[in-house]
Amino acid sequence: MKMKQFLALAATLTMAFSITACGSSNKTAEEPAPSNNNTESTAPAENNNTEAGAEALQPEEGASLVVWESKDERMFTDEIAKQFTAKYNIPVKIEEVNPTDQVTKLSQDGPSGLAADVVIFPHDNLGRAVEAGLLLPNEAFKDEITKNNTEAAVQGVSYDGTLFGYPRAAETYALYYNKSLVKEAPKSFEDVIAFGKTFTDNAKKKYAIMWETGNMYFNYPFIASTGGYIFGKNGTDKDDIGINNEGALESLKVYQELKTILPVKSGDINPDIKRSLFNSGDVAMDINGPWELGGYKKALGDNLGIAPIPTIGGKTAISFSGIKAWYVNSFTKYPNAAQLFAEFASTKDAQLLLNEKVGSIPTNKEALESDQIKNDPYISAFAEQAKNSQPMPSIPEMGNVWSPVNAALPEIWDNNADPKAAMDKAAQQIKDLNNGATK
Repeated sequence: MKMKQFLALAATLTMAFSITACGSSNKTAEEPAPSNNNTESTAPAENNNTEAGAEALQPEEGASLVVWESKDERMFTDEIAKQFTAKYNIPVKIEEVNPTDQVTKLSQDGPSGLAADVVIFPHDNLGRAVEAGLLLPNEAFKDEITKNNTEAAVQGVSYDGTLFGYPRAAETYALYYNKSLVKEAPKSFEDVIAFGKTFTDNAKKKYAIMWETGNMYFNYPFIASTGGYIFGKNGTDKDDIGINNEGALESLKVYQELKTILPVKSGDINPDIKRSLFNSGDVAMDINGPWELGGYKKALGDNLGIAPIPTIGGKTAISFSGIKAWYVNSFTKYPNAAQLFAEFASTKDAQLLLNEKVGSIPTNKEALESDQIKNDPYISAFAEQAKNSQPMPSIPEMGNVWSPVNAALPEIWDNNADPKAAMDKAAQQIKDLNNGATK
């Protein structure tokens, strides 16, 4: 990894960051008790199986593993751990740690040998984890992972040309709609606007569509669909910022036009308000993620529909996606066993089990083509949108993007600011933050 161990340790001691929530319903789990594994491990493990390949990867004698998992998805990991133990005779202990907290906790506990052997987190945390020397590259299974998973998933769990993750699920957003109000999902935002002119009534608090208009995560389609982007070279070039290019401004024209059918300040739209209005039938369509599926199904029953996001400027809508994946702690005492578990828990069968347990969207291409997914009208719609998504950049500079863009969008939406001026300002702020960051 071309990184001295003392630099990795220094990075872990100073590393701290915040993760922008994207609507996830996960709650912070209790802090786990320290693992009794790895108490003598003070340096990253070496992977000596690169040339031997996956077939030659044998678990260490006496291996046992600790795995971190979210409280909400533990029912899957409990089951997959039992299957893994039955196959390899390796005990697996599961500790509950919120995925968005795991890299921070790994940076604190990894060097001292107190962290889990296998961790899971959204891919936009990957860059900081890699630069801190916390992860073991996925060499033994890289060909298998690359072949079997979507391009977006592989891109999401790779950093600087190296595969680190074992993808297990994709997460993006799509268009929820109330079939009693909208007979057929709109194909374009022109269709949405036409419907809105007949349905929206601000005095009665009734709206054709609603989404978090000030949150870049949900508004990425209004940047990317006609050619905008965050960073160039698939999100890896911090010096190539595309939020204010000609393509982005074309999509933002559609964003501005939608204000005519959603005359609500961005600060007055939040998940709770939107959820209540959609459940009551006062909002006909909502751009949201799979975390709302259970509640919306309960509220609307057979009247609930989900479809890909309508086209923007005649182009397929490009959403943000997050790739949730397993990673192997570079300080693990049992690197072979840990890699075997990460691979075992991310196969086609494992991803289908995860879908069955929690309604996740697979990244495995065969799983996506299975009857289990294709015959589910809700998950298949998210899966279709996921095919037209881009993984959030995972380089550390992504942390510099959220605040400037989340300030520019309300200026455009609430105050009718010129999109070019607002996004030029945001782009310059990002550039300044990037250039001032110390590596």
